[in-house]
Amino acid sequence: MPEDDLPLAAMADALAKSADYRVLRRLIPRTAFAPAGGQTTKTGILLDVETTGLDQRNDEVIELGMVKFDYLPDGRIAGIKGSFSSFNEPTGAIPLEVTALTGITDEMVSGHRIDETAVSSFVDEAVIVIAHNASFDRKFAERYWPIFKQKAWGCSATEVDWRKHGFEGSRLGYLLNGTGYFHQAHRAVDDCYALLEILAFELPTDGSPALAVLLAQARKKTIRVWAEQSPFDLKDTLKRRGYRWSDGNDGRPRSWYVDVDETKFTEEIAFLKAEIYLREFEPRSQVLTAFDRFSVRA
Repeated sequence: MPEDDLPLAAMADALAKSADYRVLRRLIPRTAFAPAGGQTTKTGILLDVETTGLDQRNDEVIELGMVKFDYLPDGRIAGIKGSFSSFNEPTGAIPLEVTALTGITDEMVSGHRIDETAVSSFVDEAVIVIAHNASFDRKFAERYWPIFKQKAWGCSATEVDWRKHGFEGSRLGYLLNGTGYFHQAHRAVDDCYALLEILAFELPTDGSPALAVLLAQARKKTIRVWAEQSPFDLKDTLKRRGYRWSDGNDGRPRSWYVDVDETKFTEEIAFLKAEIYLREFEPRSQVLTAFDRFSVRA
C-alpha cells in the first residue's frame, strides 16, 4: 500500500470500529478463499450481460462478462479459475440511455464479436451458471450461445431470501454495500466480481455463505402455476400474491402465473379455488428445475 494511503486506511479502520459510522471500501477482486483441504470441488460460472434494451427477443448483447470459480461441498468458494470479458457490436447504434447507464459507447464495441467457441470452452466444465437476474440474462445467453441451454442455472437475486438474512433488498449494489464494499456498477465482469464477493459473504443469520443458500434453493423443483382466465378485477390480488403477467407473445399462455416450491403447490391451488375462481379448479402447471428455470423454454 502506498505510504500516502496509510493514514486513510487507519482512519477507515478506526471509523469501522465505531457504531456511528459505516465504511465502504472499493472492491478489489479477492485472491484468498477457503482452503480446499483435499475436498472435491465443483466449478461455477458467474455471468452478466449488458444489452441494448430489455426485449429479450429483439435487443442485442453488447458485452458479456463471466467469472469462473471453484466451490466446496459446503458452499464456500475455493478459488477463481479465470474471467472472460468481451464486447459485441450490435446491428444498430447503442441507445443513449444505455450508454449513460453502462458507459459503453458505439466506439468501444466497434468491430468486436464475441467468439462462440471461446465462450463454450470457458463454460464447458461448469455445473451451474449464476446470474443476479437469471430470468433476464439466461434468455439472452441461450439466444447467442447454445451451450447455456445445457447448464443448470441459479439466480442470486431471487433464490436467496435476502430480507430473511437481514438485508432490505436484493439489488446487486445494495447487497455489495452490505458486505462493506462498493464497485463500478453496470460493467459486466465488474458486476460478476461483485457477485462473487456477495456469494462468499457469510450470512449473519446462520454463518453459512450465501452461495450455499442459493445452491440449496436451485436444487429444488418448483412448479409454475398459470391462473388462466382469472377475473380481471382480481389482478391486484394476484399481484400481491407474487403472480406475474405473461402477454403470450413468446408462445406461453396469456395469463398471470407464479412459481412456487413444490411443497407449496397444494396450498397455491387452495388459494386459487378460494380467492380467485370460487370453484373447483385444475390449473395448467409445469415442473421446473435448474436446467429449464429462467429459460425462454420454460
